[in-house]
Amino acid sequence: MVDGSVVTLLLAAAFVGALGALIKYAGMVQLIAGYDPDRVSDEAGLADFIGTNALYVAALALLLALVEHAEPAVGANAARVGFLVGVFALAARMLFGARRYEEPA
Repeated sequence: MVDGSVVTLLLAAAFVGALGALIKYAGMVQLIAGYDPDRVSDEAGLADFIGTNALYVAALALLLALVEHAEPAVGANAARVGFLVGVFALAARMLFGARRYEEPA
């Protein structure tokens, strides 16, 4: 039987994955929080960078869902910590890495 947290993680992974795919493959940079077209020098590069990292976050959520389904009590706690560390690391990478696609002020 699938637990409610697994379903929630799968839905979150699908949502973040869809956003990542729209940004990366459809170039929908307007989905990026704080996007300012006047400050971006390489829109395609920014879309590729942010979209790829969003897909990594979706993959982490999917991996955590699989671990929670397979090992609901034993492996899930360590996996949750790994998930949080991974998401924060990717968020920091996106935050600071996106600056290279901005025009100097």
